[in-house]
Amino acid sequence: MAWLQIKIQITPERSEPYEDLLLSAGCAAVTFEDSEDQPIFEPDLGTTPLWSNTTITGLFSAEHNLEETLEQIKQGHYTLFPDQTLPQIKAEILEDKDWEREWMENYHPMQFGKRLWVCPSWREAPEPEAVNLMLDPGLAFGTGTHPTTALCLEWLDAQKLDDHYIIDYGCGSGILGIAALLLGAKQAIGIDIDPQALQATKDNLQRNKLSSDSLEVFMPEDQPSEQADTLVANILAGPLVQLAPTIQSLVKPGGKLCLSGLLANQGEEICETYSAWFDLEPISIKEGWIRVTGTKRA
Repeated sequence: MAWLQIKIQITPERSEPYEDLLLSAGCAAVTFEDSEDQPIFEPDLGTTPLWSNTTITGLFSAEHNLEETLEQIKQGHYTLFPDQTLPQIKAEILEDKDWEREWMENYHPMQFGKRLWVCPSWREAPEPEAVNLMLDPGLAFGTGTHPTTALCLEWLDAQKLDDHYIIDYGCGSGILGIAALLLGAKQAIGIDIDPQALQATKDNLQRNKLSSDSLEVFMPEDQPSEQADTLVANILAGPLVQLAPTIQSLVKPGGKLCLSGLLANQGEEICETYSAWFDLEPISIKEGWIRVTGTKRA
């Protein structure tokens, strides 16, 4: 089944009137998205902030009369905002697709550093002799396509991890912990607040033919207290600051730390927080995202 999609450029204060207008016109769903790449991170509890330039999209069945719908939206606008110019409106047909299959067809093997490849589990590894991580993220975060994951994987590839005990804090798909094992680490644990992430990590561990006891997974309240040789955490800046005392306590003296999930303008706060325990290295940046690494002082 095809769908008719109507997109309107609005400002946040018009979001509710336009949502009501689209729903009254018969749309099946309404979504909001950023029009100008203006990220919003960690909003206050109970709030739903919108971008200063927002696109509201109404999804209609293809049988809907486009001309009548556009006229209804136009008249609704002038009723709500009689003295304001009609915003930009774009209508298009959205073809029906198997979106999961579409994503699978466009997810290709990727190389990180000199040794490591991340390969979709449904494709063949391009370099069979390389370190190949076979991945199906399922519903969990972490495929290697995001700059923060790439920054962490590139860093892991450059480390000597032989016999290391690894903690992947906020493990998502398990991509970082499993990569560390394939790169020589002896043991790893994954910690996440999402049960789906813990299951995805277990599935990907099995997919890479690694023993089930080489990477165990835990909810934060159940995590063991053993200190790691290397800890990686690819989560948001707010949790990284709030969890800093816990995270630092999980790294042994002389151990390595790798943090990401951070925008460039968040680096100063993270460095100020973690410099209390770690000798930090220069920040690495990729497409506006950063990685903070360091060694824990004795």
